[in-house]
Amino acid sequence: MATPSALSTDETRNRLHELTVIDVRTPGEYAGGHLPGALNIPLDRIRRALTDVRQAADRGAVLIVCASGARSENACRILAENGITTATLSGGTSAWAAEGHDLHRPQGNPRATWGMERQVRLTAGTVVLLGLLLGLLVHPAFQILSAGIAAGLVFSALTNTCGMAALLAKLPHNRTGEVDLDATLAALRGRR
Repeated sequence: MATPSALSTDETRNRLHELTVIDVRTPGEYAGGHLPGALNIPLDRIRRALTDVRQAADRGAVLIVCASGARSENACRILAENGITTATLSGGTSAWAAEGHDLHRPQGNPRATWGMERQVRLTAGTVVLLGLLLGLLVHPAFQILSAGIAAGLVFSALTNTCGMAALLAKLPHNRTGEVDLDATLAALRGRR
């Protein structure tokens, strides 16, 4: 299994015309702004797209992007396990935007969805505070909520996965503009 390479924002900008870019964020995040020409195949649907991603990789370089690089690394790992060579954008779309590069947004997008990492921080922080407050005001056993979140964060860091993000990705606000995977794969097949 090949280790996926990482491209800097400058390398990506210079090669964008020759790259097939796949954004593995949720449809809501993708609608909030994505690299020019990027196709949205959420991480939880990447296995369904293996054949088409393999064909795209056979035609040329494939770049996998997300908000910060963690989900794209996971997607690259899944693809590499299936014999597909890809690269990831170092720092993700956050780094791309921070460097002043344009993000494309679909027409009629009413509002952007918060990035998944921000949603995870809000949810984790809220549950920790709730556990501490309930433990103080109601019963000390409620502090288990806070301990559970802490254990989950440690596990997340050690495995570079995030169960909370996987759950949050299924919420309706993250499914706005649900990706039509068949249409996306047809567009992927049509790329040279």
